[in-house]
Amino acid sequence: MTSDLSTVRTGDPYAALPQRPMHPASFTEEETYRRTRLPVELASTLIPDAYSSPEFFALEREKVFASGWVAVGMAGDVDRPGACVVVEVAGRSVIVTRNRHGALRAFHNVCRHRATKLLDSTARDVGHRGRIRCPYHNWTYDTDGTCLGTPLFEGSDVPAGQEAIFDTSVAKDFDRADYGLLDVAVDTWGFFLFVNLAPDPAPLATQLGDLPARFADYRLDQWVPQRRRTYDVAANYKLVGENFMEYYHLPWVHPELNQVSKFSDHYRWQGPGMYTGMCTTPVSRNTEAGGWDGLSPLSSLGEQDADSGRFTWLFPSTALVVLPNHAFVLLNRPVAPNRTVETAVLLAHPESLEDPAAEQGVEQLDKFWDLVNRQDLEIVERVQEGIENPAYRGGRMCFRFEEPLHRFQNMVIDKMLGVDRVPAGDEDTMTRMFPDP
Repeated sequence: MTSDLSTVRTGDPYAALPQRPMHPASFTEEETYRRTRLPVELASTLIPDAYSSPEFFALEREKVFASGWVAVGMAGDVDRPGACVVVEVAGRSVIVTRNRHGALRAFHNVCRHRATKLLDSTARDVGHRGRIRCPYHNWTYDTDGTCLGTPLFEGSDVPAGQEAIFDTSVAKDFDRADYGLLDVAVDTWGFFLFVNLAPDPAPLATQLGDLPARFADYRLDQWVPQRRRTYDVAANYKLVGENFMEYYHLPWVHPELNQVSKFSDHYRWQGPGMYTGMCTTPVSRNTEAGGWDGLSPLSSLGEQDADSGRFTWLFPSTALVVLPNHAFVLLNRPVAPNRTVETAVLLAHPESLEDPAAEQGVEQLDKFWDLVNRQDLEIVERVQEGIENPAYRGGRMCFRFEEPLHRFQNMVIDKMLGVDRVPAGDEDTMTRMFPDP
């Protein structure tokens, strides 16, 4: 007897969806996301093209990454005048530095003459005498963005006897004051550096929502990076984020982590703001496989914070984990639809580093987080392989575990549609995910 395959297909809730790849024009239409806009208990996942289409990726760069605040590094890396970091946002290179007065500044990494990239990505100082100098024609800028010379100016290395040739003071309709570096909005929160490429951005506080209040007792602005690692991930940045936001996968992907992060100890922990959040409490002790112990906890924490781990995804691309004795950060930079460069940073408060055994504790924590992160990256790369199969056109949300994913995916949709909206949070500070036994 032959099977009736058409009958099987009739029950497929995704059978009526358009074939992949979708037309790029549909990426900015509300109807495209109708299934993900449903309440989480009925919702389907974001369209697969959002993770695999070059056209979606190009549009997402502009609508998501070039329109809002993006965490790009550590505030401590620009702790003095002339110190700098060179970061990339939405395919643009940006210099973040402090001027001679200590004020934080950011500029497009572009010379105003013929667009030469001014500083390499490895630069940690703007250069000689705190000036940003173009390697092509020696146009030079102050760290407040002012054009100092074009040349001729002091220290421009013009060959002796040829000064007159390079003198631009006689140029017609040219004023150096009109050719300063192109500004980028920059701000900090805690130990993070943020930039915003939008021409007239809303304050960072609008995007952060209630997070500064939630983390107030941690004194995050005092925490110091202890270890850094870089991972090249063959997956879309959203898959990295969505994996971070849920613990549905813990028993099968993280046997070691699952011993110190129990299902029954998880809560949703999110208020108004462009973020998703969950927490675990109480904080479990280490097992033979490792864990979160290793440093002394911060003394300023209240009873609840002192026994909780906070897991927050800062929209659009940054993971923040804060425990009583250390923090772990993942800065994710999208490079292609199926590639993300991830910088992992382990931080601690100076108070937690006073213990003579602190160095050993940092090493243990770094090793444990590297194990957990590599397990995550292996699985999200497998998801990327599957999501690129045209046969897959979406899946059903798991209401109990994936509400943060639903919240995040709808933030992405809002940006793709040009909707300016900060999601509201739960009425309760913490929402238990499982009933008491």
